[in-house]
Amino acid sequence: MRSDRSRLTAQLRSAKEPTQDQQRRFAEFLSKKYKRKVPLRWEEDASLRSGFRLQVGSDIYDWSLEGRIRQFQDHLRQIQPGQEELMPLMRQAVEDWTLAVVPEEIGRVLTVDSEIATVDGLEHAQYGEILLFTGGIRGMVQDLRRDAVSCIIFGDAEEISAGSLVRRTKKTAGMPVGDGFLGRVVDALGVPLDGKGRIQAEGRRPIEAPAPSILDRQSVNAPMETGLLAIDAMFPIGRGQRELIIGDRQTGKTAIAVDTILNQKGKNVVCIYVAIGQKTSSIAQLVENLSRRGAMEYTTVISAPAGASAALQYIAPYAGCALAEHFMYHGQDVLIVYDDLSKHAVAYRALSLLMGRSPGREAYPGDVFYLHSRLLERAAHLSDELGGGSMTALPIAETQAGDVSAYIPTNIISITDGQIFLESDLFFAGQRPAVNVGLSVSRVGGDAQTKAMKKAAGTLRLDLAQYREMEVFTQFSSDLDDATKRQLTYGQGLMALLRQPQYHPQSQYQQVILLVAALGHVMQEVPIDDIDCFEDQLLAFTEEQAPDLCQRLDLSGQLSQEDREEILELARECLEQFQAGGKRGG
Repeated sequence: MRSDRSRLTAQLRSAKEPTQDQQRRFAEFLSKKYKRKVPLRWEEDASLRSGFRLQVGSDIYDWSLEGRIRQFQDHLRQIQPGQEELMPLMRQAVEDWTLAVVPEEIGRVLTVDSEIATVDGLEHAQYGEILLFTGGIRGMVQDLRRDAVSCIIFGDAEEISAGSLVRRTKKTAGMPVGDGFLGRVVDALGVPLDGKGRIQAEGRRPIEAPAPSILDRQSVNAPMETGLLAIDAMFPIGRGQRELIIGDRQTGKTAIAVDTILNQKGKNVVCIYVAIGQKTSSIAQLVENLSRRGAMEYTTVISAPAGASAALQYIAPYAGCALAEHFMYHGQDVLIVYDDLSKHAVAYRALSLLMGRSPGREAYPGDVFYLHSRLLERAAHLSDELGGGSMTALPIAETQAGDVSAYIPTNIISITDGQIFLESDLFFAGQRPAVNVGLSVSRVGGDAQTKAMKKAAGTLRLDLAQYREMEVFTQFSSDLDDATKRQLTYGQGLMALLRQPQYHPQSQYQQVILLVAALGHVMQEVPIDDIDCFEDQLLAFTEEQAPDLCQRLDLSGQLSQEDREEILELARECLEQFQAGGKRGG
């Protein structure tokens, strides 16, 4: 029934005809509410066991038994007590509850197809509003049309059929937030999946929120160390930055993100990992690895696996971002990983096509750029007035055959502040992490890099670029002079230095020591196959002989000329022992 304020009519439904006194009171209520005389018509409805349901245009006043129970349930859902205070709060809720006289807006399902429902009668529904279907299933408005709205369904769509009632909640989709989520695995709605019981939420944040303005931000000036030498030395990431990890499948993209999470242990950084479209077994294995290494204490995993609905996969990164914003606006540093946004775009494409939106390039809808830009723009380093917290985003995108010019990869590259490109050929050649030095870049992190790391890294990128160029040039020549051979050996040693096993992030002082020794040509005397052993022996030797130096490098972030000379002297001494004793100590 469409609302026309100039010709309002009221329809009263109940199992029994109202008495004259009841009809008179309804007429008085209508006159007072709508400031005019509203014609009232009664209709028998045997489904209402007791009470009345009054409909005026699109306004519905549900005073039936079912309506009163539902209102009371909604009232109870608003309390979030601890176990010990449940009963007193329930008693108080019962005493405070009164039957609402606020009109409800109720519509009916026209069609339901897979994960999309089209609903009629919700004239005032808003984009992003949560709707409540029969059976408590929730949906979210995604498309507003002249005669109906389309919404995505967060539950089992098979329980919804044409003609089912739908109620507006007048609330936008939100994510429960709080410290209780640390160490937990939850779905995109904040429901625990790890069997560890209920989570005590401290509040609720909308999953869609505007990004901080320019005046609310400050420059990126602190490092978010990954513990990976290849990245921290050449493509440093700052707190508040957005750095894309991109490459073909099975090239170690998730491994970089996991090592970065492990490296935040003891650094007062909250980590959030959002798994989108992955196998459930892969997510369980990741959680197990994080737990075994003590990283789940400061990490939340939001799981929207391949078996979850496209609707849950669609909202998962926004839910994770809302949780991250809770910590950021409380002055904490947050690292959030979106793994991966390629699958996120596919889920959104599926929903858009089901809603009948026009497909564009590669069948993606025209607003797929906005899909990720409004998410990644929420990463920031807040101003001191807002607490100085930060959110660092590591989105992951998958390429096909190394094609970074595809639609989704180019979109995300243009939104982020740099990308770490992983190359399949390097990965299969044993260079892990398989970072392509030529295509990778960080546009912000250099400003946040410590002076010690900046000095130690020195000419690393330039030396590697020269090595790659010389390697291509000399692969067709068998007669090389000694200088060229030494240059090639030096470059091979640098490539071997950048190899790093998974789950072994390095601290800053370890990275500085290795870089100074390598760029000082000390490692050039070590055979390529023995460099891993020499690295371990050098770090152990330095920690034993000069613990003050290690501590000074880590705490001050400075590298003086005296420190550099001391590192080179220790490296040469270690090299002599290494050459004399073979691989002993490796």
